Amino acid sequence: MELMGCGRFRGCLVLVLCIVLLVGLVSGIGVNWGTQLTHPLPSSTMVKMLKDNGIQKVKLFDADPDILNALKKSGIQVMVGIPNEMLYTLANSMQAAERWVSKNVSAYVSSGGVDIRYVAVGNEPFLSTYNGSFEATTLPALQNIQAALVKASLGNQVKVTVPLNADVYQSAQVPSDGDFRQDIHDLMVQIVKFLSQNNAPFTVNIYPFISLYADPNFPVDYAFFNGFQSPINDNGRIYDNVFDANHDTLVWALQKNGFGNMPIVVGEVGWPTDGDRNANLQYAQRFNQGFMSRYMAGKGTPMRPGPMDAYLFSLLDEDFKSIQPGNFERHWGLFYYDGQPKYQLNIGSRTNGLVGANGIAYLGKKWCILKPSANLNDDQVAPSVSFACQNADCTSLGYQTSCGNLDVRGNISFAFNSYYQVNDQIDSACKFPGLSVVTDKDPSTGDCKFKIMIQTDSAGLHGNGRIWHLRILLLAFLFFTLL
Repeated sequence: MELMGCGRFRGCLVLVLCIVLLVGLVSGIGVNWGTQLTHPLPSSTMVKMLKDNGIQKVKLFDADPDILNALKKSGIQVMVGIPNEMLYTLANSMQAAERWVSKNVSAYVSSGGVDIRYVAVGNEPFLSTYNGSFEATTLPALQNIQAALVKASLGNQVKVTVPLNADVYQSAQVPSDGDFRQDIHDLMVQIVKFLSQNNAPFTVNIYPFISLYADPNFPVDYAFFNGFQSPINDNGRIYDNVFDANHDTLVWALQKNGFGNMPIVVGEVGWPTDGDRNANLQYAQRFNQGFMSRYMAGKGTPMRPGPMDAYLFSLLDEDFKSIQPGNFERHWGLFYYDGQPKYQLNIGSRTNGLVGANGIAYLGKKWCILKPSANLNDDQVAPSVSFACQNADCTSLGYQTSCGNLDVRGNISFAFNSYYQVNDQIDSACKFPGLSVVTDKDPSTGDCKFKIMIQTDSAGLHGNGRIWHLRILLLAFLFFTLL
């Protein structure tokens, strides 16, 4: 009886440990924290948001000291980033790599209490649009940062990785055809081998939205997780959504090159809410909740059926991001620029949805709009709108976007107000020659919101310098238009 009891106890203990392990694996979704905003929220506010929402991991794109200091003793795991622009220096100087690790990793891990788990070396450095600019420097930079971590006695604690876009691999038709892109195949194998030798993961960014954006004939339902009616059968493995197919194309690429067991981290996955006809609140909620429901259930893909490691993209909208890929780039956030949630989303920490930022202070309730008496045929209309949109954010204007139903006067008013708010509502930011006026009546209509900017300690992405730069531009614009 005693032996039987002991056996039962051991069996129960193993079961409990398995359950704890499984819960640990499927909990703790990560999120990307971007900083390309004209008016960023205080880092302490952002960290509180992360904790209030039960987010246990964060991925950064640089090593901002203000953010890292705010993450001290937060219990949040951190992937700290190295921008592509630094790869050349780090690839060609071991001393530069050691200095970077000392300043941005060791200083926070050893005494600062920041739980840094990864260093992301570069960000999607092999995008075809870069024309090979970072192909010669990514691996050497990766090797030098790894050597610097080892020298700092952090090699086992902090792992290196390279967040890569899904365009580094390809498939003719089905996932099992997958292999690395031909032009970088050998380089990819070298990088994967190095990661494997150092027990580091392969980090990939997967965006079903881009499949829909790039191909007007792409089946909409295949971008989501609701059961596509014409799934792909790949030798008995069924794919009813493009995320699984994309992910497993990578698994096959790794397997074909001798690294079938390499761990995979999904570095970015999400859906934008504006800036394109397929970027809206409904689709974003549908995709992100579909992904999170699978994530929380520990459901992986046909080739990797267990729990996965992933970071949602992204935390906040970023109104200063490049829109070269598309106007949607400024609208990936789960939260608006002011830290308020866009839609209901259960990410596992609570059933009531996302928790917004507290204590946000806004500027006065006033907006810059087109004068009711303004003549639309005025020669200054076109250059004024162009100037406003070049120096602020007009990406909500367009076909089937949130402000796509505005008339001409509404479009002009939106552009003027966007510039006015970015410049902290200063009087001179609503001085478009003979065209603009400040109003205290909210011009928002339906889904189209004319924002009021938040008050921030810093005056934007590049501090006060950027705001003064915009003001000088405005003065120059007014001078030349009034000549």
